[in-house]
Amino acid sequence: MLAGRLCTRVAVARPLIQPLASVQPVFAVRTFQTTPKVLDESLEQAAKFIGAGCATVGVAGSGAGIGTVFGSLVEGYARNPSLKNQLFSYCVLGFALSEAMGLFCLMI
Repeated sequence: MLAGRLCTRVAVARPLIQPLASVQPVFAVRTFQTTPKVLDESLEQAAKFIGAGCATVGVAGSGAGIGTVFGSLVEGYARNPSLKNQLFSYCVLGFALSEAMGLFCLMI
């Protein structure tokens, strides 16, 4: 019986909760990691070069189209020289459309 009383007195004498100054936070604070400005600028520069390369592919397709148009004009002249004026007007129209597609690739 005496041991039971001693245990209860010791438990009552001690505080059940630690003081607020020594309490550790329950959750951890997370910080955002940001990239240095130099790395951001180099990434932006790389994206510009990739975009320029993609635009160049479209211009190359336009160049191939223009070559096909004028090659067909020469072939048409060789087959039927009397249609020279009509073939040339079609050639100019084909050249303009091919060139417009190349310019659209550069604008986008």
